[in-house]
Amino acid sequence: MNYSRLAFTDTIKEIQKDQGSRHAYERVERMELPDGLSFREMSFIKERDSFYMASFGENGFPYIQHRGGPKGFVKMIDVKTLAFLDFTGNKQYISTGNVKTHKKVSLILMDYVNRARLKIYAEAEIVSLEENPELVEKLELDYDYKAERIFLFHIKAFDWNCPQHITQRYTFEDISKLNKQRDDYIQDLEEQIEGLKKQIKENFSEQKG
Repeated sequence: MNYSRLAFTDTIKEIQKDQGSRHAYERVERMELPDGLSFREMSFIKERDSFYMASFGENGFPYIQHRGGPKGFVKMIDVKTLAFLDFTGNKQYISTGNVKTHKKVSLILMDYVNRARLKIYAEAEIVSLEENPELVEKLELDYDYKAERIFLFHIKAFDWNCPQHITQRYTFEDISKLNKQRDDYIQDLEEQIEGLKKQIKENFSEQKG
């Protein structure tokens, strides 16, 4: 699953030569990488609550869509396949229509807190809910939703991006957890202080008596 072998077209290689980076990337292309996602990628995907998907339509224009849901709504079927339930939305069906004519898509999954970014090349497949009840059961969520179809992603390659220019951003849930940790810490300190005050007072009373 060497991402560079798919990403670097002849035109891109020529640009790399002109800019002086081709020699380094030739070595990257020759590398033999694991055939499928590792524990690192699977753990990363499991924690995501959104991703970006690029597809392109019959008019040749690309389309980028943000897809979201509860954390873990994108699930691993195996080390080469991802899937998620497609919730009812604004009913434009641009990504759905694009995939029906051009299966190749690109995904970007972001972790803003840890400044990490996973890129995936895949071929998308649209699957019927009615014809795949066992798959629906695997993808079900503890969430108020209505699903219309299943998106399957057959992974062709993936790569990690550097953290440069990824600004750290925190969700309300992240901030709430941090605030709770702070509040619990303060409460613990206050209880220790009260305990010490009580102990000092008792010691003082004993000495005085």
